[in-house]
Amino acid sequence: MWSGKNVLLGITGGIAAYKTTFLVRLLIKAGANVKIILTPSASSFVSPLTLATLSKNPVVTDFEKTEAHTTDWNNHVELGLWADFMVIAPATANTMSKMANGACDNLLLATYLSAKCPVFFAPAMDLDMYRHPSTVASIEKLQSFGNVMIPATSGELASGLHGEGRMAEPEEIIAHIHKHLLAGLPLSGIKVLITAGPTYEAIDPVRFIGNHSSGLMGFELAKTAANLGAEVYLVSGPTHLTVDNNAIHLIKVVSADEMYDRVHDHFSDADIVICAAAVADYRPKTMAEQKIKKSDENLELALVKNKDILLSLGEAKKQQYLVGFALETENELENAKEKLKRKNLDAIVLNSLMDKGAGFGGDSNKITFIDTNSNIETFELKTKAAVAKDIFNEIIKRRYA
Repeated sequence: MWSGKNVLLGITGGIAAYKTTFLVRLLIKAGANVKIILTPSASSFVSPLTLATLSKNPVVTDFEKTEAHTTDWNNHVELGLWADFMVIAPATANTMSKMANGACDNLLLATYLSAKCPVFFAPAMDLDMYRHPSTVASIEKLQSFGNVMIPATSGELASGLHGEGRMAEPEEIIAHIHKHLLAGLPLSGIKVLITAGPTYEAIDPVRFIGNHSSGLMGFELAKTAANLGAEVYLVSGPTHLTVDNNAIHLIKVVSADEMYDRVHDHFSDADIVICAAAVADYRPKTMAEQKIKKSDENLELALVKNKDILLSLGEAKKQQYLVGFALETENELENAKEKLKRKNLDAIVLNSLMDKGAGFGGDSNKITFIDTNSNIETFELKTKAAVAKDIFNEIIKRRYA
C-alpha cells in the first residue's frame, strides 16, 4: 500500500517533532516517497538536515527558496497536488486552530489549504491544552472537514504531568493511516489465496523435473490483491522473487505435494483463490538417495501422476471464488471451457503460447477471462502487473459489485 505513494509530512513546532525522524524512516522503509514542510518554529526541535538526509528530498520551510542567486519559490499548490496523502505531525494547538479557521501565514498552512488528498493530523501538546474547549473545537472542526485525527495517547508529558496529549508513536501513526486507507478498499477484510511459480520434482539430490515459470504472474496478482486491501496468502514454488508488503504472507514450497498441503491449509477460510502456479503433472516414482552417475547412453525414469490441486479445490469449494489458469497451444478456447467445467471453477484465465509475448518467463501476458456463465473478456498484450489488475477487476465485478 505504501510502495510508490507520495507522502507530504508537515512538522510543526512541538517537542514531539523529534519523533518525526523515526516516522520518516518508517515511511521510506515502507517504500513511500516523502517530502517535508517545516513551520518556522519546527526547526528549533528537529534538524532540516537530518530530515532531508532521511527523506532524500530537500526540506522546505518558507515560500522563498534558499538557494543562492535564485528568485524561485516553493509552490504550495504543486506540493498539495503531488501528495497522495498529507500527514501533519505533531499538530500543535496553534496549527490546528489556524487550520480550522483558514489562517494562512506559512507554507505548511498554504499547502494544507491547497491539498486535494486525504489529510491526517496527530495532535501533540500538554494535558490542559489538549482538553481546552478551544482545542476540542478545533479538532471537531477539522474532522468535520474530512480530516482524520490520529488520537493522542496518555503518558508523561514535557511539563512533567502525566495524562493525555502525547503524540502517537511513529509505528502507531503508520498503523492508523494504514487501517484507515484499507477500510475504503474493495477487498478490505477479504482473504485471498494465490499459487505461483513452478514446482520442482526431485530425481536425485541435485536434479529435478521442472518448468520455465518465473512466478511473476502470481506475485503480481498478490501485490494487486494486497493493494486492494486483501490479506494475501501466496504459496510459491522456487523463484527468485520476493515480497515487501506486510499484507502478503509468502509460503515457500518446492514440490507439488508440498504445494497441495499448504494450499489446503489455507483454503477453508479463503474468499478468493487463484491458482496461477505451473504445477508439474508428474514426479519421479522414486527419488534416488545419491546422485545418479552418468553411465548408460539412456536413462529411464518411471513417473507417477501428482495430485491435481485445482481439481481438489473445485471438489471442496464452498464460499470460495475459484479461478484457474489454462496455458494452451491449440484449441485454446474449447480446452479452457472444458477445464473450467471439469474442475468446478468460477472462472478461468486463458493464455496461449501461440501469442508472442505471452506465457512463461516474460514480463507481459495476453489473457482471456472466461466465467461459468460463458462471459468472455479478451485483453490486449500487457505487462503482468496490468494483467493482474484486469483479473481482479473481473473478479470484483462478478463477486462484489
